[in-house]
Amino acid sequence: MSKDNPASQPKLVRELMTVGVVTCGQQTSIKTIAQAIVEKAVEAVVVLAEDGHALGIVGQDELVMAYAHGSYDDLTAQDVMSDGLPQIPPDIPINVAAQLMQDQKIRVFFLTHHAGGIEYPAAVISYHHFLRHLQSKEIEKPGDLGIDAARKSPIEIFQERVEEKRKQNQNTHLE
Repeated sequence: MSKDNPASQPKLVRELMTVGVVTCGQQTSIKTIAQAIVEKAVEAVVVLAEDGHALGIVGQDELVMAYAHGSYDDLTAQDVMSDGLPQIPPDIPINVAAQLMQDQKIRVFFLTHHAGGIEYPAAVISYHHFLRHLQSKEIEKPGDLGIDAARKSPIEIFQERVEEKRKQNQNTHLE
């Protein structure tokens, strides 16, 4: 590979990861988590302590295991989560990240940010990211993945959330 040609360089985790991670609290029901995983097409949800520190994950494996054992109606994230957060740095080649997933028998890695003594999830890369990259090799870079992906501004996100809440309130208001 030539160092002069950036296209010949291996892609890095930061070029495929998704910035923003689906999270939940320790007392979130596993039914709510399952709904989020299906609706948002993610591998796992990060469980946060009240202070925002990442405690663990609830992924598809944990949910299916709870389902297989039955009596899951009252289970929460805290009951089924895997402790810890599988982490990876953003500046390693994606093929190395894929091999690490295979070696560790996991389907997702998180990239974390540390601030004020709290470690919280900032981005994610999963099997889904590799599969999307594999199927779109002709495209130099999928526009919605990686650190340079187009994102809405914080004010746009805030305005969407306000509008969503307004619609929810209108739908739940009894006349």
